[in-house]
Amino acid sequence: MIKDRVIPFGRPWVTEEDRQAVMEVLKGDVLTHGPQCKSFEEEFSGFMKGEGHSISVSSGMAALHLSYFQMGIGKGDEVIVPAMTHTATVHAVEVMGARPIFVDCELKTGNIDINQIENRISPHTKAIGLVHFLGIPCQMDQLMDLAGKYKLKVVEDCALAIGSRFAGKHVGLFGESGCFSFYPIKQMTTGEGGMFVTAHSSVAQKVHKARAFGVDRSFSERSIPGMYDVKSLGLNYRMSDINATLGRCQLRRMYDIFNRRKENFEYLKSKLSGIEDLSILDANHPKATNSYYCLSVVLLGKLGDKRDELVAKLKASGIGTSIYYPQPVPRFTYYKDKYGYNEKEYPNAVLISDRSIALPVGPHLKKDDMEYIGDRFQQIVKEVL
Repeated sequence: MIKDRVIPFGRPWVTEEDRQAVMEVLKGDVLTHGPQCKSFEEEFSGFMKGEGHSISVSSGMAALHLSYFQMGIGKGDEVIVPAMTHTATVHAVEVMGARPIFVDCELKTGNIDINQIENRISPHTKAIGLVHFLGIPCQMDQLMDLAGKYKLKVVEDCALAIGSRFAGKHVGLFGESGCFSFYPIKQMTTGEGGMFVTAHSSVAQKVHKARAFGVDRSFSERSIPGMYDVKSLGLNYRMSDINATLGRCQLRRMYDIFNRRKENFEYLKSKLSGIEDLSILDANHPKATNSYYCLSVVLLGKLGDKRDELVAKLKASGIGTSIYYPQPVPRFTYYKDKYGYNEKEYPNAVLISDRSIALPVGPHLKKDDMEYIGDRFQQIVKEVL
């Protein structure tokens, strides 16, 4: 088919205001360790309704690593993790020397199946590392009750969950830490970067030092320039002021971004909901607020083996798609070779990996784009059956 238009799956929404703000930082003398990061952190906490402490970092993975680094977990420890997630969720555990213990996901949301967690807890379990899959919040009341019962820490991977809330509370503020990503096609971007969030001041103090080599004094706190001490082990996970000023501009548009995504998601969902053998991942709890990162459909029944054909025809129609995620993490070669893999333990993760298609709903798209995607999807389904 001849392409009527080109609809990319994701595109960063960068305005002239964003570009000018970055240029102003570049005109100055301070490109890192400056005021932009501090302001960005304060404004991000404000976006989360002023709760918790926000610490800017170089990526979402950096925030995840710092979460376990400050806990001090290591060899002999175990962390419960979802089988269905980006590999960063699990790498952050693995790089610390601890062992990830995989749990299958729910088929309706893609989130970790809380009802399976308890059977995977052992005397070696130190934490639960969860992901709010595609911005769909986990059922945090039930999960925190379980973590409290066994005195486990909770790390929330919020990479796709800016704007997601459970019972009115922003995700990332329930557990020990929340880890956000500002990759270019996320809800907002800093080019590359992330935010470590915690409701615990003692954790914030440790991570504030750990992200910058463990140095005990910032530039502004040094009475003698260049004089400082290192009282703890640290890393270099700082965000630059260039990234931070872009983030500040983007954050000011977050409510507009959120509303555009929500409108696009709900309209496209209404167009696709009548298709037989198609399941749409979405929040299914009355207290959960989705962040609408994308609309992921799971192909069932007669459509189950038609994904490649559907994706090819969507591409020919100019519609960009993606897959979240291409493998359950325990099926990736590294983890399969190290820990073994039994597909029967993760049936829902396998189904979502092998039979889902992620469709775009970003703020770069309008209602007529959703109309086009919905109409073409319906027609293509008829063509492949």
